[in-house]
Amino acid sequence: MSTLSQAHDELFRRRPDECFSSVESLIQHCRNEHRESQDRWHLPARLQPVVVGGELSFAAGDDGEFLLNDWSFSQICRLSGVAKETVNRLSPDTARSVLRETLPNGAKPMQLLTTGPSIRSIHGTAYSRLWNSELLETVAECAGDFSPPQTAMTGATGLYCGEQDLFCFLIDPTGWIEIGGEAFAPGFFVWNSEVGRRSLGISTFWFQKICQNHIVWDATNVVEFTRKHTGNVRESLSEIRRMIQALQERRDERKDSFAAAVRKAMATNVASDSDEAMKFLSQHSLPRDTIERAVKQLGHEGKPFTLWNLVDALTHFNVNLRYAGDRIEADQKVAKLMELAV
Repeated sequence: MSTLSQAHDELFRRRPDECFSSVESLIQHCRNEHRESQDRWHLPARLQPVVVGGELSFAAGDDGEFLLNDWSFSQICRLSGVAKETVNRLSPDTARSVLRETLPNGAKPMQLLTTGPSIRSIHGTAYSRLWNSELLETVAECAGDFSPPQTAMTGATGLYCGEQDLFCFLIDPTGWIEIGGEAFAPGFFVWNSEVGRRSLGISTFWFQKICQNHIVWDATNVVEFTRKHTGNVRESLSEIRRMIQALQERRDERKDSFAAAVRKAMATNVASDSDEAMKFLSQHSLPRDTIERAVKQLGHEGKPFTLWNLVDALTHFNVNLRYAGDRIEADQKVAKLMELAV
């Protein structure tokens, strides 16, 4: 089984003002932010760094002058090809001159997201924004029986939204099923960024326990979907809805069928030794290095090569794959192994 640390990582990187006590309060915050924000389109030539009140700001055509936050300042430095750390060491007047000399020109407009007096982000025409409120409203519509896990040791609930991104950790506290004396429940992480800091995504899973540091222990059937903010990114809301509904359907069905399938998988020996296990798994187009590591681990632990033990070991190593696309493909292939027990 896998240990999932995403919520744990979020717990210790968030400031108190980024933490929310309920899904409802988080949705309302995101709706307010959406309502107070505006997209502004300008040709690069109409975007000029200026100094206002001793601070580096940006003039956006006839829309006026705007302050920069840490993220939009980082984006402008990348567009200019100048190291952020270098610009930070310059006086405001010198920094303005440097950016004026290095900001790119072009015929395609730039997209500025502003909230009040500040620029939250700056992008080219290829970027498509999905508002956090849109994502959360979709989650609320189809996952009304899911709620945050127990409060963490810091008092956080697993619901976060800052100026750069959103992260939401939800479980179904009534979805527990018993399998061979062990309890499993469904849960998921969902995340997004309105400013391009991270992709849109969801990870669904079944888990056995969650500690006060929000580490998810003994997770299985981990399935992840991610999408960059390009094209019609809103189409991804349908996939997120489908994955949550599939989790709920499996929860309902598996109160009997999942338990039966796992019991069968636990009792099904697919190999008598490491060589046979390697041969069996090689027939399912799984990455050879992952197969070797899973088989080696089971051999080291002295566990039998049952279908369940192999699925469990493979799931554990899939979480460590570097690229999301590779993890998704590997998870799908491992999930198909469980179908042999149905």
